[in-house]
Order: sequence, then C-alpha cells, then structure tokens
Amino acid sequence: MSKIIEILLPQLAESQVSATIDKWLKQPGDRVEMYEPVCEVLTDKVNAELPSTVSGTLKKILVGSGETVEVGTAIGLIETEESARDEADASIAQQPAIAGHAAPPAAVEEENGSMRNRYSPAVQKLAAEHGVRLSDLTGTGLGGRITRQDILAYVASGAHKSAPPAQDRDRGVQVRSSGIHLSETPRIPKIEMESSSTPGRGETFIDVTPIRNNIARNMRQSVSEIPHAWTMIEVDVTNIVMLRNNLKDEFMKREGINLTYLAFLIKAVVNAIKDYPIMNATWAVDKIIVKRDINISLAVGTEDSVLTPVIKNADLKNVAGIAKEIDELARKTREGKLTLSDMQGGTFTVNNTGSFGSILSYPIINYPQAAILTFESIVKRPVVIDDMIAVRSMANLCLSLDHRILDGVICGRFLQRVKDNLESYNMDSKLY
Repeated sequence: MSKIIEILLPQLAESQVSATIDKWLKQPGDRVEMYEPVCEVLTDKVNAELPSTVSGTLKKILVGSGETVEVGTAIGLIETEESARDEADASIAQQPAIAGHAAPPAAVEEENGSMRNRYSPAVQKLAAEHGVRLSDLTGTGLGGRITRQDILAYVASGAHKSAPPAQDRDRGVQVRSSGIHLSETPRIPKIEMESSSTPGRGETFIDVTPIRNNIARNMRQSVSEIPHAWTMIEVDVTNIVMLRNNLKDEFMKREGINLTYLAFLIKAVVNAIKDYPIMNATWAVDKIIVKRDINISLAVGTEDSVLTPVIKNADLKNVAGIAKEIDELARKTREGKLTLSDMQGGTFTVNNTGSFGSILSYPIINYPQAAILTFESIVKRPVVIDDMIAVRSMANLCLSLDHRILDGVICGRFLQRVKDNLESYNMDSKLY
C-alpha cells in the first residue's frame, strides 16, 4: 500500500521565516532514498541541501526553482510503500532535518548504493574529527559508499597524514598560499543582458541572492548603527616568515595542509584578547556584554560573496590546530558545505586582505561585534634598526572599532600587544 508524504521546508535558524528553492536534485519519477538530498535551498545565511526523511519516489514538485516560500510549506510529495519500517520513518518525517545537522542511524550509511559521492552526517563528522578528505577514500559500502569503517581503516593506515594538499587534487582547485581568500570559480549569479542596438553596450542584471541581500543588510546596519573608528600599526614579521619557511614542508607532510601566516596571526590576536577582553564584547544599549568564549570569525571571500565561518574556542587551540580549522573552513566554503553552526557564535573578526595584495584597508565591523582586524600583505621594506638600515618583512594591521565600546587607548594597547606577540615568534617557537 502506498502513502504520500509531504516534503516540508524546515526552519534552519531561529530567525528564519522563509527560504528560496535553488534547484531540484531529483525530478518526478526519480527514486529517493532516506537522507538523500532532493533539493538545494538558499537562506540569508547559508546554502543547504534538503534531504529526504523517507524512502520512496518523488511524485510531484510543488515549489519550483527560484520560488521563495515560508517555513513549513510543502514543497514536494514523495510516494512511499507502506510498511512497518516506513511507519517508523514517517515519525521521523515530522521533524525535517538538514544535512550536517542530524546524524542518521549508522546502519543507513551502508544502505544507499547510488550515492557514491554523497556522505552521511555521521561519516562527515568522523572524517572532520580525523582530518580525512572523503574524496581520497574508496568506499566498501553498497554502490561504493563510504562507511565509518572505511574512515577508521584509512586513519589507522596513516595515509591521511601524507595526503596531498587540496590545490593539487582532483579539481585542480587553487587556494592562495598567503591566506584563506579563495580564487577558484564559485557559482556565478545569473546575469541577463539588456538588448541594445549599439554593439558592445547595454546593461547587465544580476539576481540578488538571499546571501547577498543579507550581506547588504548587515553592512548597512553596521555602518548606520556603529560609530566606526580606525587605526593601524606596522609589524615586523620577518621571524614568522623564516619560521614558516622552515616548518611548512614538514607540516605539509604531517598534516597534509598548507601552513599559512593567518594561523600565526590568529594565535597572536587570541592571546591579545585574553589580555584585553573588552575587545571581545558587544553593545547592548544599557550595558556592554563581554564574551567569555573567544570565537574568531574569518572573513572568507569568494568572487560573489563574503562569508564569516567561525573558529570556536580559538583560545584553546595551538597554531597547528588553528591552521587545520582554517583549512577545514576554507574547504567547506568553496564546496558550499558550511552549516549554520559554522557561521554562528563569532565574537571577533579577522580578515586576511593581504592575500590579494592589499597593504591598507578600512574594514566594516561584523555586526554586532566590537572590532575587526585586517592582516595586510607582507612586503619587504627598509627599516631602521639601531641606526642602521635593514631589509625586513613588514605588514600592516588595520583595526576598525566600535567607538561606543572601545576607545583609542585600549585599542592602541591591544594592537601593540598583537604586534608584540607576532614579533616574539622565533625559530624555537612550536606549532603544537
């Protein structure tokens, strides 16, 4: 006996009231397995895949691509075969889940024989814990699907420690070695050309995506509500350059990822925030809220958007741990796999504008945080040391601050502490 189950648009965030259907991954008549993504949805924070909560056949699409609907709206219908197991599955269907937010039973991981390049949340979580790139593995599950046992066996073999970096792999994705800025081609917004009788002239129209609309709203709110002030300091990073050059090859062999300057900077910033916790605050009209957790937001730029994934509890991580977090967040960003959890909880933002050659910038504060710091390009300059001229690797640190919370004195001291922390690195400094 068959049964029709509605696919409901779930609430992905507390403040979310609607979402846009980006594209359908399945068409009417296609077989759908439990937890297999059926469509992609766009919210004002992240793009996410919507998995099916039951197994069956996609019967009808109720909401087409590009349409925006409210949370709880039925967007499609799935026909299932009634059975004792399906009845249990139907109870799960009452609580829609999004990939990466709810782990299915372990047995489901091996059921799907047509999802070689789709991974269950449990498998993704285990891979992230061990720093394993799933594209390196050959699955032993049905249809070649990767299971938890495959990951554990791969980790036990030690192969993950010698895996080549992301930029040398399948798709030839290039990541600039100086930071987290992405240079590969992401999904391009839809552009319509306005017809014109004059060759080479006309106008272009770009659809404003929910993420772009959210960026515009947040930037406007930040500039209109926060009284911005700005200051800069110059830092000698010669010792960091030498230290990184000495350790990067060994780090690559051991961890399989690139050791960037950004990891050293974030560690220096975190240690400075410990000394000046007011930098880790937000404005609440009648009070200033100082956050205990130090969660560093990274301004990650692609060619069509800027996202701010978060390194949680950065004060509990060493340089190597931070470097691995940066690599993981960069990978998830370029693959479009950031979750709401990855984007929430930031208390202070760092932006590596130097990755694309900038030497001076005036950043807009990531609302509602109190400050944002940019790390500019490392440039060799003549510097006077003990009345002698020497060529040193120098970089500018630019800080925008909320003048309701912070003043020049405290920010000057904070930047000086970051400078001291960066310049205190030497060839004996440890990554772990």
